[in-house]
Amino acid sequence: MLHSLNRVKKFLNIFFTSDGSDLNLIEKLVKIAVILAVIKLVIKILNGVVDKAFEKREKLKFGIDDKKSKTLAGVLKNLFKYVIYFIGIVSILDLFGIETNSILATAGIGGLAVGFGAQSLVKDVISGFLILFEDQYSVGDYVKIGEWEGTVEEMGLRMTKIRGSSGDLYIIPNGSIQFVTNKSKGPMSALVKINIAYEENIERVTEILENVCIKLKSEDKSILEGPTVLGITDMGKDNIEITVTAKTNPMEQWKVERELRKNIKEAFEKEKIAVSYPKKIIVEDSHQGGEN
Repeated sequence: MLHSLNRVKKFLNIFFTSDGSDLNLIEKLVKIAVILAVIKLVIKILNGVVDKAFEKREKLKFGIDDKKSKTLAGVLKNLFKYVIYFIGIVSILDLFGIETNSILATAGIGGLAVGFGAQSLVKDVISGFLILFEDQYSVGDYVKIGEWEGTVEEMGLRMTKIRGSSGDLYIIPNGSIQFVTNKSKGPMSALVKINIAYEENIERVTEILENVCIKLKSEDKSILEGPTVLGITDMGKDNIEITVTAKTNPMEQWKVERELRKNIKEAFEKEKIAVSYPKKIIVEDSHQGGEN
């Protein structure tokens, strides 16, 4: 029995130990587990430090808006995470006797990245820095990037995440971003077009619309300018088009448009104004074929 145990022990020593000077595999695995735990803990601590720092910024009323603050906080967290992961990987490689110092000295970090085919990663990171410092968009902005449109949920050095109106999450590498439409910068336009029957009195309709605009302006604080009745903007085959427009706070234009339509419909129903809609006229021949 004792002889068998000695044989097992000898086998394990041969299997887990490369030579007398190295750590055996179990010790290495324990050290790797400790390194990973430390990485996780350090990242958590640094994330907390970043959050606390930006909370103090809000209390001190430092000159960065909330959207920019969230964006910078997210970028810093990602940056710290990449640095800590890199240090952890180097530490793990050292455990296995890989000379990371000589690798970095001969190749350099940039050359190493290119060597591993990470040119696109470098491009993404550089583009992320440019987007951030040019203030093209921030977390919370409503943007259109290429064919994707939605609210920016997260912005990092490598990628941008936007949430579409249907709930889809689009993850876009920063290096692929060429054209950005930011719909949260500056005043936005609310535009409502109403089709009126030719039989209606345009002056009376305009007066009703102006009263609706005055009422809505007094009730909705998100309206910056207007609403204004532009007048007749088109004359179709069966109707006259009248347009109402307003300037609103960013992201409020759709709400103002909905309120305008609702109030206009209610006013037209009250004043018996006919809104144009497609009509079909059916002509029946009263003369049925008789006997010849």
